Amino acid sequence: MAEGSARDPCESAIVRASHLQEAPHKPVTQPQAKASAALAWRPRLAQEARLVELDMELAQGGEDAARLHIEIERAALLGALDRRGEAQTAFIDILRRHPTHFSALNEFGTLLAAHGAIDAACRVYTEAILHHPDNPMARVNLGNLLLRANRHAEARTHYEAALKADPDHPGAHQGLGAVLSDEGDREAAAAHFRKGFGGRAISALPYRGEGPPIPLLQLVSSGGGNIPTAPFLDDSVFLTTVVVADHLDPHAPLPSHALIFNAIGDADLCQPALEAAIRLTAATRAPVINDPRAVMKTGRRNNATELAALPGIITPRVEAVPRSTLAGSEGAAWLRGRGFTFPVLLRSPGYHTGRNFVQVEKAADLPAATADLPGDEVLAIEYLDARAKDGNARKFRVMMIGGKLFPLHLAISRNWKVHYFTSDMADKPDHRAEEMAFLEDMRGVLGDKAFAALGAICGRLGLDYAGIDFGLNAAGDLLLFEANATMVIAAPPENDPRWAYRRGAISAVIDAVVAMIKDRARIWKP
Repeated sequence: MAEGSARDPCESAIVRASHLQEAPHKPVTQPQAKASAALAWRPRLAQEARLVELDMELAQGGEDAARLHIEIERAALLGALDRRGEAQTAFIDILRRHPTHFSALNEFGTLLAAHGAIDAACRVYTEAILHHPDNPMARVNLGNLLLRANRHAEARTHYEAALKADPDHPGAHQGLGAVLSDEGDREAAAAHFRKGFGGRAISALPYRGEGPPIPLLQLVSSGGGNIPTAPFLDDSVFLTTVVVADHLDPHAPLPSHALIFNAIGDADLCQPALEAAIRLTAATRAPVINDPRAVMKTGRRNNATELAALPGIITPRVEAVPRSTLAGSEGAAWLRGRGFTFPVLLRSPGYHTGRNFVQVEKAADLPAATADLPGDEVLAIEYLDARAKDGNARKFRVMMIGGKLFPLHLAISRNWKVHYFTSDMADKPDHRAEEMAFLEDMRGVLGDKAFAALGAICGRLGLDYAGIDFGLNAAGDLLLFEANATMVIAAPPENDPRWAYRRGAISAVIDAVVAMIKDRARIWKP
């Protein structure tokens, strides 16, 4: 059985400016560009005007301390204006003269992280911590980057140190909550999320467009399971306000919006957030993309039951079971009593990209396999053999956007657990040729039976944005692995000719999502 939707571990609490994609929580910065209310939707004009002011102030001279703060604000502003080279040069010049200045180091780290220079940003934040160990800001920013890289133990160290310096620091509570949630300690995570998001459940992301934006509310869950939206929520088109649904005061008014994008996607993990989202969306007449009531029905167990009734689809048996039951002497008997045979798959709910998802070949392996899985409950899943005659397993991914089907990728691997990033595609030209054929002629490759099954799933789920991961058997039936909203649209590596054939399919999906959002916004009549 293949598995393939993605959960960015950093997406647990907040959506970053590049999207929950991106450092896990929005980096903390000190100097901010001053914009008038009249130019609120035209930040570039206000930023450019502020830059002129700063240049004039620097030209007038002044005391060194005041001048330094102006220089730091100017360097950060250059970065915000996408003048990356100038910004980096300005920060290096400042740090050459003031190598231990906290704000300069912190802002430089934020600039580097925003442009994807994660290793360099980590080094700069580490330098800030070295000289200012009791300042929690750099520790939280570094912790966020470490969390993004799945270096949870290191991230936790920095969040805990930040809370030691400032027990009420919201970013540190949010980050530590994300670590604990990922470790399966949901109760402790919830306590930190309450402290981190209490009174802070709403945050506006930067808008960088040249014209009036489309105001959009993005609903997310504090504990993860959110749709990665960075590929299509363009900050030059959408003015996005992020609402952490499960921590918003139910009596608080919603910010101005033309539509709502419900990014809470994992029904197995996010029930409290989805319940909150249902209440929130009931309080507005604006269009809602991915109705949380529909998302609530896409858990693995529900899909296994509901979608099995559709023609041409084979779904796995799925049962929730206490982890202690499988770890004990009666675990194998429990599975057999519910119709499972070995090999069987076990996974902790709420994880994606193959994390905490294992295959157990025989009964004797159950205790050891279960011991390393987080959480008190795991899902036992029937193994669907997706191997073809050549011995390779194949996992297809098709996106459902606005009721239409779009092929996204085909991953081929010798491993039962198929992921694109760990499959055999890069080194196998014949595998890439097979994927290209799928992207160019989805129906022809899959056959009429499986293609019709995809359409039936799309109609049954009723989601505006979702994906289906599946294999095929020899009879042309669709072997369902999962169908939900948490599927990531991952871009191919840049400037690598091996993946040129994939770019058109990816662009088509992204364009379809953006067009759908714009169309929904246009029908809104306040």
